[in-house]
Amino acid sequence: MDRKQAKERVAKLKRVINHHRYLYHVLDRQEMSEAALDSLKYELAKLEQKYPDFITADSPTQRVGGEPLPKFSKVTHKIPQWSFNDAFTEEDVRDFDKRVKKFLGVTPTYVCELKIDGFHIVLTYAKGLLTTAATRGNGRVGENVTANVKTIEAVPLLLEDKADVIVEGEIWLGKKALVALNKKQTKLGKPLFANPRNVAAGTIRQLDSKLVAARPLNNYIYDLSDANFPKPPTQFEELKKLKELGFKVNKHFAFCPNIEVAINFWKKWQKKKDQEAYLIDGVVIKVNERRYQERLGYTGKAPRFVMAFKFAPEQVTTMVEDIILQVGRTGVITPVAELKPILVAGTTVSRATLHNEDEIKRLDVRIGDTVIIQKAGDVIPDIVSVVKELRPSKAKPFVWSRTLEACGGPIERIPGQAAWRCVNKHSAAQFRRQFYHFASKHALDIEHCGPKIIDLLLDNKLISTYPDLFTLKKGDLEVLPRFGPRSADNLLTAINARRTVELPNFLVGLSIPHLGEETALDIAEQFNTLIKIRAAKPEELNAVTGIGEIVSRSVYDWFHHKSNEQLVDKLLKHLTVKSSHQQTVQSKISGKNFILTGTLPTYSRDEAEVLIKKYGGKVTGSVSSNTDYVLAGEDPGSKYDKARELGVAIVDEAEFKELIG
Repeated sequence: MDRKQAKERVAKLKRVINHHRYLYHVLDRQEMSEAALDSLKYELAKLEQKYPDFITADSPTQRVGGEPLPKFSKVTHKIPQWSFNDAFTEEDVRDFDKRVKKFLGVTPTYVCELKIDGFHIVLTYAKGLLTTAATRGNGRVGENVTANVKTIEAVPLLLEDKADVIVEGEIWLGKKALVALNKKQTKLGKPLFANPRNVAAGTIRQLDSKLVAARPLNNYIYDLSDANFPKPPTQFEELKKLKELGFKVNKHFAFCPNIEVAINFWKKWQKKKDQEAYLIDGVVIKVNERRYQERLGYTGKAPRFVMAFKFAPEQVTTMVEDIILQVGRTGVITPVAELKPILVAGTTVSRATLHNEDEIKRLDVRIGDTVIIQKAGDVIPDIVSVVKELRPSKAKPFVWSRTLEACGGPIERIPGQAAWRCVNKHSAAQFRRQFYHFASKHALDIEHCGPKIIDLLLDNKLISTYPDLFTLKKGDLEVLPRFGPRSADNLLTAINARRTVELPNFLVGLSIPHLGEETALDIAEQFNTLIKIRAAKPEELNAVTGIGEIVSRSVYDWFHHKSNEQLVDKLLKHLTVKSSHQQTVQSKISGKNFILTGTLPTYSRDEAEVLIKKYGGKVTGSVSSNTDYVLAGEDPGSKYDKARELGVAIVDEAEFKELIG
């Protein structure tokens, strides 16, 4: 086959492969076996390998990207990306209909579409060629995930009519695919994925598109945002046009002449939703007529012509293990029930808001009660009711405190409201600063846990004391704004890595007045253990070189304050404070500098650090020419690449065990 013949063959192969891709992944029809199609793809790849200049961006071989990206670039959206307002009751939807009619002065029709529980994506095509795939981001700027989206067979790389369009849709993972992935996770001894949406979101943000290609992601398109041709006059016709262009459109959409028909569509799908291969969490109701959509326009957050009618929230039962009072940014106090962890609406939760004192009395919720909780889009779920038939005989009514440690003293009920607040208006801010310090590099050094994350956790009532950090679950985190499965995993990994902490760092983290890093180190070296420091008398503390009377009295008073004693006791349930003096063992790594990166098979990061120090090594923060070894696990970061550049020895866990004997 000469060059000319090869070029013609490549063009034909691309046409045939793309045609069968469309049949199978968009129309759910199969006219050629997968084995035969794979054979054609293999032939195409071989020809492109021989003639690299024949490779085009729309070639089926380009669906699996090349080298992993160092990071995602930013994309400024030409068309702003909006979220939809939610409705949870039929009355909410009827109110939406009334607002639309009042605004327009006429009665519109509607289109109902299934609300796929997936990951929003924006696709841009120039002359029919896919040029950019971007995440929603903040609505104005998203991340460029084009290489990853190209691996999804349902997404066309080239449109037949060579149009310039911007479309929006949802990337999703099927239920069966989640089961298959979790079987693999079980075999590897890794945590299971909570739900398909989290997998889709986490997968599309992978920097290595080859990893994305290994997961069977799918796609539906539902909006034609921009085009170089007149857009259809109705939403119903727009969905048909998207299908004509070659996009995969969910077939379960319906024209609704009035809002009652739309509500009936929602009722039907609330019963049928579990029959589909993908997760559905509601129905999207849109004004059908484009001219009415344009007149209605947008609020600051959402379009006025769309409402997302959510399905009734999932309800489950669990037990109340404790009721705690948490202080918000403004000093307002919110009671929160600490629950026995339970899976609800696809995520594991361990807390539920009780709102205020009046709500506790209305529910008559008590510690030890079995409660019904529901999750309906909020960060943490609500308690719907108490199953009083299962109440323990010794359960007592919750007594609202009149003082609170986090407030530094008394609290008061806000006149005319059900809420309480700190009398000391400055205590909440001081408490917040202390929390920042506890997680900071100078103290426990918890990565990914800076002030913004602490604020987010405090504001969403997920933490109120230091020990709460060590009780967080993935389900608590991944529903937070700007949090996804990967960022949740990163934070939890960082927290778990600090479940063993050096004594000086622990002392610094407690924010004991007058106790700085140097004095904490001096005290730790002198007393060696936390037990001895807690038992030390003022004169014993004062005898430490460099410790004066003010510091020694401050340390003594702090450890002998009842609330501080309780705080330390709670912390010690979650972490281990290491003695200052630790005898080292001579080994091959004595005096060697180590860097840790990635997830090790059996050791936690902290356990590995302890072993390195025990056998005479040192753990440093960054790779340099002075680094002797990089101990690398699964998914290593940039430190791994830097080590390879510098020629530093890279060892896995098994090789590390050999080094320490």
